[in-house]
Amino acid sequence: MNPILNFLLALTAVLAATANAGGPICWDCEIPCPTLYCPISTILLTSHTIYDTDGDVIIGGSFYVLPRIWGAAGGGLSLAPRGDNQCPLFIGQEPSEVNKGIPVRFSNWRSRVRFVPESMNLNIKMDVKATVCVQSTYWWVTAAESHFRTMFVTAGRKPEHGEDSANSFFQIKKIEDNLSGYKITFCPEDKECINVGIKVDRSGVRRLVLSSTPFEVVFEKATYTSSKSMSIV
Repeated sequence: MNPILNFLLALTAVLAATANAGGPICWDCEIPCPTLYCPISTILLTSHTIYDTDGDVIIGGSFYVLPRIWGAAGGGLSLAPRGDNQCPLFIGQEPSEVNKGIPVRFSNWRSRVRFVPESMNLNIKMDVKATVCVQSTYWWVTAAESHFRTMFVTAGRKPEHGEDSANSFFQIKKIEDNLSGYKITFCPEDKECINVGIKVDRSGVRRLVLSSTPFEVVFEKATYTSSKSMSIV
């Protein structure tokens, strides 16, 4: 954890609030405030920062999403088709713990703080240059075409302002125990949140689904954007 960076983030928010005093209502903050940027005290009431495995605040860039306990829990994230259809691609998990998979990027949280906030809606995108489906790789919750109606996490278009994009928002929540780690949740229309977990299908492929059991993760800095067209696990 870098205390100097944390102090600078807080100082930046306070200076921004002071510089914009008397400005417009910040409509995209969780708690209304009379300036363009929420004061740091307001921000801290509504969210907490997310830290990577180096103890640094996550501000931007790409991060591997890895199981917080290394071993049989598998590796990082992947993109994989389902059944005989090449598209859409589903978010999956590499079976081997040594494979970090494809990193992700976070975007579009409501408050204007630079750091990625905890327990606030945001978009997640697989940071891959291209896929066989020739489409963006933002996370969406999609119901499976089956009797059991499993809710999968799929790769889809970039959410656009003004459209119904509620199924593209996720939240990161800290796991409250003595180990460092987080879980990703889906909170439809501010209702009770549902965990994003792992489901192993009949072919042995690990897929991200909505589940009562969370996929407990940590975020590790990635040094590059994946050049894979997609990863079939």
